[in-house]
Amino acid sequence: MSWLTGYRRLNHRYERHPRNYLAILGLAAALCCYKRFLKLTM
Repeated sequence: MSWLTGYRRLNHRYERHPRNYLAILGLAAALCCYKRFLKLTM
């Protein structure tokens, strides 16, 4: 979870519905993995 701290919407839970929060969490995790993958392949 520490590598997700750069995403402001995840720092404080602004979303009222859990499914919206989980969708943003999944998107942030996918972006972090994609950025890490790009660093490893270059």
